[in-house]
Amino acid sequence: MAAKQTRRIQKVTKAVFPVAGMGTRFLPATKSIPKEILTLVDRPLIQYAIDEARAAGIKEFIFVTSRGKSALEDYFDHSPELESTLRRAGKDALLEILRETNMDSGAIAYVRQNRPMGLGHAVWCARRLIGDEPFAVLLPDDVIAAEKPCLQQMVEAYAQTGGNIVAAMEVPLAKTASYGVLDVAQDMGSIVSVKGMVEKPKAGTEPSNLAVIGRYILSPKVMLNLDKLKPGAGGEIQLTDAIAQEAEIPGNVFGYRFRGQRYDCGSKAGFLQATVAFALSRPDLRDEFSTYLNDMVAMQKAAQ
Repeated sequence: MAAKQTRRIQKVTKAVFPVAGMGTRFLPATKSIPKEILTLVDRPLIQYAIDEARAAGIKEFIFVTSRGKSALEDYFDHSPELESTLRRAGKDALLEILRETNMDSGAIAYVRQNRPMGLGHAVWCARRLIGDEPFAVLLPDDVIAAEKPCLQQMVEAYAQTGGNIVAAMEVPLAKTASYGVLDVAQDMGSIVSVKGMVEKPKAGTEPSNLAVIGRYILSPKVMLNLDKLKPGAGGEIQLTDAIAQEAEIPGNVFGYRFRGQRYDCGSKAGFLQATVAFALSRPDLRDEFSTYLNDMVAMQKAAQ
């Protein structure tokens, strides 16, 4: 660890958002609406990811998109007519909320992934915009409720470690086959040194129960690794495999046990759980919504 601290660690200011997926698990809604625009309470999934990136000091936002994502691009554009209407009506609070969704000209770049070839391929599509700088990757499906935003926690940990760092959390062994899993070299508490990574290991072969979650800070070397990769698990180019190559160098890849609650909003159950949790965290909704939930639970018990 000390050797890492002696070298200059470049600041992370770029982030990649892979948003090219078709969202088939949310059909028919995603027939016309990008999955990333689906809302938790009154904010789209992508807004949570953008806000988290901003809090971590990200200045350049790179979206890897596909056909049918124009609504996602429009969401971050200015809406002069709506802003004017709210201003005339004196709805300043709503106007401020609207302004938070605006992005400055040039802050967002869009690149196309023309074939669904996996997360690694999606990240690789942004290689020319990344260049030789470290970069973050945020998967909007993973929504993390935390007092200090998850990526901000990771940026602070990255300042100590350098190299590559991935968000990680412990999962039941029975569920490791759904994740990339860390092979831990040294467990130092919130930070673990990683000697390998396995994507969706078969039961009984998992190196640990520490699973990779959709937040990464990566060196540009990962892009070079992706350039040479062949399809892995599921016939796709796996980001995990490219990071695993970096883990062959001791002290080059770290896992970070973030503080917060992660919701898998790529699944219907996870999306509903997140909706309830975020609604209950809102002072303007908590009392009415919790009363409703308590009434529903009482009705179900009475019916049993």
